[in-house]
Amino acid sequence: MSRPALQVRVDDDPKVESLLHLHNTRASRRAAAAVEAHSAVRARRPMLLLSSLTGALLGITLTVGIVSAPAAGAENPATADLAAAAVATGPQPLREIADDAAEAYAEATDAVSAAEALTTEVAASGLDLGDTVVSIDTSELQTDVDALADRALVPALLLEDLTSDAVADTSSVVARTTALQETYTTAKEQKAAAEAAAAAEKAAAEKAAAAAAALASANTVDGAKATAREMASSRYGWGDDQFSCLSSLWTKESGWNYQAYNADGGATGIPQALPGSKMAAAGSDWQTNAATQIAWGLEYIAGSYGSPCSAWSHSQAMNWY
Repeated sequence: MSRPALQVRVDDDPKVESLLHLHNTRASRRAAAAVEAHSAVRARRPMLLLSSLTGALLGITLTVGIVSAPAAGAENPATADLAAAAVATGPQPLREIADDAAEAYAEATDAVSAAEALTTEVAASGLDLGDTVVSIDTSELQTDVDALADRALVPALLLEDLTSDAVADTSSVVARTTALQETYTTAKEQKAAAEAAAAAEKAAAEKAAAAAAALASANTVDGAKATAREMASSRYGWGDDQFSCLSSLWTKESGWNYQAYNADGGATGIPQALPGSKMAAAGSDWQTNAATQIAWGLEYIAGSYGSPCSAWSHSQAMNWY
């Protein structure tokens, strides 16, 4: 509900003129009005103190922020008219006005701090927030804060308006801060997700590269022999004596070349499986992985001859195994 316009005379009282001027100011003019009110009150502090004491002694309840004794009101009709009009509109008690102003001041101060801190953090992050305004303008709210900082010296009628302005400006700044925080949080989450995906992709690439390197190493003659020695020992318990026979057997058959192929019969790989597709039982990569061929070949030897040395003896006698 809007407050009825005050019908007052200002020609006799500069302070009333100043108050009405401050009452009608907004936005950028509010700071200048608050300073003017502050200066006017300080200049008249002795009179205010004397009037306050007089009012207390006479039992007068002050319902507006302009202190006035009955004699002063009689001498200054403008002040009396202002006080009468304020009473007619039903103003809040002074304590409530002061409490509301103190609460508005605290909330406005917190809102300014939060907005400025978030603005600084967003700027430092370097994140692209698209079309979002990344700098929250707190100038109007800071003006409210500055005006309310000296609220003890501001007339009650003006203090109510300053408090109302501060509450409205605080709500606006908080809303903009919340919106920016949500956008900023989303941007950070998207960045984190992108970084995690990039890290996972890098790890997968490194793992694939390591596997490729291991495969390339295992597919060499020395790598294939090392793989065969380890498998013979761990899977079948065959020691160096059996491996010596195995080395001789497969050196004769394929020279430990996983790409060996006998054009006459079709025997394939290190163990010279016939046909080579038999080795698929040990793995689908039997054509490109020496370890898969070795695994199949050792199982074949164990099942058919019991040990590499037995297979080697048969090969020497029959020229095949």
